[in-house]
Amino acid sequence: MHDQAERLKQAVLAMPMAKSLGLQFLDIGAGTVELEIPYRDELSFRPGQLQATAIFAAADFAAVAAAGTLLPPGWINASIDCTLKIVGPANGDKLLARGRVVSPGKLITVCAAEVYSVRGGQETLCASALATARNIEPVTH
Repeated sequence: MHDQAERLKQAVLAMPMAKSLGLQFLDIGAGTVELEIPYRDELSFRPGQLQATAIFAAADFAAVAAAGTLLPPGWINASIDCTLKIVGPANGDKLLARGRVVSPGKLITVCAAEVYSVRGGQETLCASALATARNIEPVTH
């Protein structure tokens, strides 16, 4: 799992959006991912509170990356659907997103994530997401 986790981490962190968000992986397991995005003013809609786009990104990256942990070597995946329900403000020092696989499949994987606002080590649920990832077979010539 270590090599697969490292490949997944490198692939995600190579994405310009992941870099822009300051996304960092905390844990990668079979069917699970935990990541964080630090609070930054440029991601907020008012001082001290992250905008919904940053919350969505945390959820989407966590859920679809969790789906990616179950792919065969060489396969990749991409988001094709995601629904986010915000249940509280993202007014912490960072976002913590925990993604998990709900139903794996060969071509489509259903996945989910919870996003927490973290302040002083205290986690408060701020959003929940249900997503669908399209699994893409490697191109062979």
